[in-house]
Amino acid sequence: MTVRVTLVSAAMGSALREARFDDGGPLEPAGLRQAEQAAGTLPAGGRAYASPSPRCAATAAALGLRAEPAPALAGCAMGRWTGLTLAEVAAAEGGSIARWLADPAAAPHGGESLLDLFARVAGWLDALPLDVPSGGGRGPVVAVVEPDVVRAAALHALGVPGPAFWRLDVPPLSVTELTGRSGRWNVRWGRPAGGG
Repeated sequence: MTVRVTLVSAAMGSALREARFDDGGPLEPAGLRQAEQAAGTLPAGGRAYASPSPRCAATAAALGLRAEPAPALAGCAMGRWTGLTLAEVAAAEGGSIARWLADPAAAPHGGESLLDLFARVAGWLDALPLDVPSGGGRGPVVAVVEPDVVRAAALHALGVPGPAFWRLDVPPLSVTELTGRSGRWNVRWGRPAGGG
């Protein structure tokens, strides 16, 4: 028996488009339409979760999922940088940005370090119960999450070090599938939601 997890990155919102540390803003109309068009294409019959952000909740609803909020799947808490663009923070705190990008243990913004994010997401993944074959009622897990949560899950699944976080590109409304058991995971990366 294995655990099957489908991670869907949230549809496009203004924070992502503007390279702004998420401030809980809504989806853009085009992102909402794309999510609605992908409705019905994700694994059915299992459990659905969403990051507690409005963008993830709206994406899950547009995909037709009755997703339970999962605080463990929240995006990285960015402290005083929340709502600011990367360019604004770089102009005001260039050394802090450089430290944050270079050291996964750093949290110069006063929020959560990337290592804390990794541990939280890994704990959620490792706590998922195994699927019960044919009629046992559990089925696959679908979770609509922020891109940083997809990256953290992939690092855990592959057992690669924290600095690789910045080398993983997670487009809006893309699907990453994890299958595993006993701490061994396989990863299928980045197909578009609704794209087969």
